[in-house]
Amino acid sequence: MLNIFKKKEVKIVAPTTGIFKELAELSDPVFSKGMMGQGFAIRPIKGEVVSPINGIVTNIFPTKHAISLKSASGLELLIHVGMDTVELNGQGFDVQVKENQKVKSGDNLMFVNLQVLEERDKPNDVIVVFPEYQGKISIPELKSVEQGQKLFDLV
Repeated sequence: MLNIFKKKEVKIVAPTTGIFKELAELSDPVFSKGMMGQGFAIRPIKGEVVSPINGIVTNIFPTKHAISLKSASGLELLIHVGMDTVELNGQGFDVQVKENQKVKSGDNLMFVNLQVLEERDKPNDVIVVFPEYQGKISIPELKSVEQGQKLFDLV
């Protein structure tokens, strides 16, 4: 029997290199309590942020600190850089994509000047959440990750 209606798995890769963290470790309760959905964070050691999936850029926040993506199968995710970085009004963020642009896993999304965030006392965690995902996400137990490293699959 053909499984033509089976949803495809979406491979999730690390958007940056750094220390892998669970959302519960974050200081912002919007993320640590799961109000924005399940996900993970990475404390970056470099400012390059790449797409964790193949998909389309659906939204770039005016303050450039967050980008939403959607896979061909409909999986939505939000990449949010830092805490209270909306207050920077785009300073320190260089977005490399446009809304409705197709991206592949590993394509550059933005460059973040980590020094600007540090100078302004803003935590620089790169947060990835799946706001609409209802399934169980098995987050791997990792200490550090390399940009582009496969983390898990979602259906």
